[in-house]
This record gives sequence, structure tokens and C-alpha cells, in this order.
Amino acid sequence: MIPQLHAVARQVGTVIVGKDPQIRLALTCMLAGGHLLIEDLPGVGKTTLAQALALSLGLRFNRLQFTSDLLPADLNGIAIYEREQNAFVFHPGPIFTHLLLADEINRATPKTQSGLLEAMAEQQVSSDGVTRPLPQPFCVIATQNPGHQIGTFPLPESQLDRFLMCLSLGYPDAAAERALLMGEDRRLLLKTLQPLMSPADLLAAQQSVRQIHAAPALIDYVQALAAASRQSHLYGEGLSPRAAIALLHAARAWAALAGRDHVLPEDVQAVLVAVCGHRLRPLAGAPGQPRSGTELVRQLQQSVPV
Repeated sequence: MIPQLHAVARQVGTVIVGKDPQIRLALTCMLAGGHLLIEDLPGVGKTTLAQALALSLGLRFNRLQFTSDLLPADLNGIAIYEREQNAFVFHPGPIFTHLLLADEINRATPKTQSGLLEAMAEQQVSSDGVTRPLPQPFCVIATQNPGHQIGTFPLPESQLDRFLMCLSLGYPDAAAERALLMGEDRRLLLKTLQPLMSPADLLAAQQSVRQIHAAPALIDYVQALAAASRQSHLYGEGLSPRAAIALLHAARAWAALAGRDHVLPEDVQAVLVAVCGHRLRPLAGAPGQPRSGTELVRQLQQSVPV
């Protein structure tokens, strides 16, 4: 499956130019069976990346624009009375898909944001007393505008913790931006993408990742990172056990993409910022401390020897 995933990365890279590290991290997240949050300014390619991944992986894809008046039923579905059947019939919402793009998730109210929690954690939706499983594989890619922009509602920590990774695409470099300006329209390029895998292929690849060996010493390193975050004066709260598990899952997927059957400390370090940056917050009121999640994670990495 790994050569197919490399082909997927190359194909996505023809649309999202100059962002190979972010594409590989996004594929790592999906290979680990997690959900992805992309936080950045409008217009840098967040939505296009999600569409290119869905098309290249052959996944059923739905996009839902989150707005302040969106209701949980608009996401999960609703039961409507149908006279012909003399009964209420459930009409599935857009969440019943392989890959859901929750566009501008922080423009929806907390009530609607919380409607995603069960689906992301349990791979199912409960409505009218009935629990309905979601298609497999299931992944949420959510985009988020910076919190200082007008009309945004910050995601609570419990919601952020459901995302395995958080990425930022950033502005393209000069060469990539010139390729965008002189090249074909990205929307037209998306229509040319061919599925290189199927949902069954992705499920098989996710199963194989669980077989990647993590030595006891590697587990010690992950535990040491979690313990250091809980004992340090830099952070408001340390990494939870769920965060440590997420870090190990992501490191296994990164190792699999590299073609190895075992995890190295370098694999943990490669995914550390993406997995932990949105989970760590600076201790309130402490002077002279780093403010960004990336800086906090870098300090954590430097404080723990391999």
C-alpha cells in the first residue's frame, strides 16, 4: 500500500504546490485513522488540499460550510414524516461519508461543533434513540480561520483533542506562488485527478500501520515527553494519555510511509508539533514564555533526551 500512498502524495502535490511536508503529514494523519484540523488564513489552499486527498484516495466526499446558523441536524441528518410509509424516515446528513470537509468549523456555534464529537470519537451518530454507524473509513478534515478574525467561535479543548493533528499551510514561497500564477486553475486541476486507491485499500493500510513495531525504549521516550509536559512550568495542562496514544499512532504511520516496520525517535519528533501543538497551552500569566504551540512543543522536545 505504501507505493500507492506515495503516488497519492505526488498527485496531490501537483495541485498543492510547494507543500510536500504538509501533504505527507496529512496522509500520515489519515493513515493513522485520525482527524485533521487545518488552521490558516483564507485562500491558502486548505479546502483544495482536502478535495485533492479525497479524489486521490477514491473516497466519498462531502463538504459542509459551517455558519453561525448551522444546526446539528444539518450535519447528522433528521427524521422526516413520510405519508406514503406512514412513518418517520431518517434522512442521513452529510456526515455519512468517507471524508467530511468541515469548512470554517469555528464559524459555527459550540452547539453545532459538539455535534461532531460523537462521530469523531465513536465513528457513529445517535439520533432519535437510534445509533447509526458511519461508513468506513471515516475521516473529518476541518478548516479553521485564525481566532482573531470576525465571526469565529474558538474550539473548546475537548473538541481540539479529537483531532489527531493540526496543520498550517502558510504562504507559498516565491517559486510555488509563481507556479500557481502561471499554471492552470486549481479547480480545473482537481477535475483531472484520478483515484489511486479505494476505501478498502485505505482500510487495509490503516490495519497494517497497527503492526508497526514500537520498542519498549521508544514507548519510554513517548512517556517521557508526556511526563515532562505535565511537570513543566511552561504549560497550563500537560499532554493527556489520549495525546500520548495519538503521538504513538502518528509516529507509526510516519514510519510506515518511510517504508519501515519499526518506529524510530525521529518519527516521533517528525509528528510532534502536528500532534501536540494544538493540545499544549502556555501557563497563564507566566512572563517570558513562548506563546505559539510550535514553540511550546519545540521546548518540550529539547527538554527530553532521546
